[in-house]
Amino acid sequence: MAYDDLRGFLDTLEREGRLLRVPDEVLPEPDLAAAANAAGRIGEGAPALWFDNVTGFTGARIVLNVHGSWPNHALALGLPKDTPIREQVEEFARRWDDFPVAPERREDAPWRENTVEGPDADLFQVLPLFRLNDGDGGFYLDKAAVVSRDPDAPDDFGRQNVGIYRIEVMGRNRLAFQPVPVHDVAIHLRKAEERGEDLPIAITLGNDPVISIVAGMPMAYDQSEYAMAGALRGAPAPIATAPLTGFDVPWGSEVVVEGVIEGRRRELEGPFGEFTGHYSGGRRMPVIRVDRVSYRTDPIFESLYLGMPWTEIDYLVGPNTCVPVLKQLRAEFPEVQAVNAMYTHGLLGIISTRKRYGGFAKAVGMRAMTTPHGLGYLKVVIVVDEDVDPFDLRQVMWAVSAKVDPAVDVITVPGLPVVPLDPASSPPGMIAKLLVDATTPVFPDDRGHFGSPVRDLPETGEWVRRLQALRSEGVR
Repeated sequence: MAYDDLRGFLDTLEREGRLLRVPDEVLPEPDLAAAANAAGRIGEGAPALWFDNVTGFTGARIVLNVHGSWPNHALALGLPKDTPIREQVEEFARRWDDFPVAPERREDAPWRENTVEGPDADLFQVLPLFRLNDGDGGFYLDKAAVVSRDPDAPDDFGRQNVGIYRIEVMGRNRLAFQPVPVHDVAIHLRKAEERGEDLPIAITLGNDPVISIVAGMPMAYDQSEYAMAGALRGAPAPIATAPLTGFDVPWGSEVVVEGVIEGRRRELEGPFGEFTGHYSGGRRMPVIRVDRVSYRTDPIFESLYLGMPWTEIDYLVGPNTCVPVLKQLRAEFPEVQAVNAMYTHGLLGIISTRKRYGGFAKAVGMRAMTTPHGLGYLKVVIVVDEDVDPFDLRQVMWAVSAKVDPAVDVITVPGLPVVPLDPASSPPGMIAKLLVDATTPVFPDDRGHFGSPVRDLPETGEWVRRLQALRSEGVR
């Protein structure tokens, strides 16, 4: 099932028992963020959270942890809620091959119901803002999709970017945000500033669940996130025209904010509790001037808690980090079987592969570090054999403990790039990367005593299916 807006998805989550309405009156701080933080601590089945009784916010409706479990992630893709993780990633990869699916332009977007602009554009009057961690420098919009265009090719639909970035509310109509240099919006901003111009921008909040997924996906510069959303949805993604910028924005958003990134202007932004589980300090970052806010009547404000994993962001970006690396590697090494890069945005990745010859697994791991996504992430890469499931950490740890000779299978490569938010990088953006070859040596790499491996019995796969079926039927 393809969802055109957040509300339709929330209805499904409620029907499936995946949405928890909190009836008690709660404080905006610390209760909202603490509840979402707690959701990441109660196991894989955590529900989305709905709050509509928040002290100081008359009529506010706030949702958190919408993507914050594998059952919710499965439902976002229209899959059964009990779909296993690896099957979700494999289905994600299969739908990737349907890219591109052209979007469908629609009129009468629901966010056109209300508009404030110019001096009346006051974010505090529209959004129930609260801090996510007690060390944050202010209020953040951290699950908004930011839309920008290449100033050198404003009519090129593929070069229109849709991405998620951290955005701090600096005032009633001012925002600061952090574009990582390798991200598309940073390229757009650099081009605009070289031309001596501001960069028009649109920020959409409360989006349908697949838009939130693709906005966090590493894609090629000229690939459209809307066309990828259509592939993942199995139906064209509905878009509409933002009235001030003329940009293409999601049709079903709750709120659409339009304005400009002011050229060559920077203000102190941060600190912010990041996906790494650490605060990143205050830095001088670009500033957005808000010129127009459009919103649905009684908008639903969606936010995302992030801190020490696992939190919602790890579910949200997990598969859409795995699959791009998988596709990029398979283009050169078809032997690659699966990639698990779900850990801290892919700062650690596990790759399973067949091997052609001695040293092949190390070559695969080195290439993974230099894929478009791996350049900024993939700080630690573990390579395992094709019969080891990279999504089963028990099997991975067995491979590391039983097959690794630290003298030759652990390789450190100094002086490589990494996302500056990595707290271990020094200076920020530079790191030594680690490759662990946990595969069985093959000719001419003749060493160790691996000649008699224990294999699964031929009937094991069928028994896995039978036991799963019995368990789902309630048989004990």
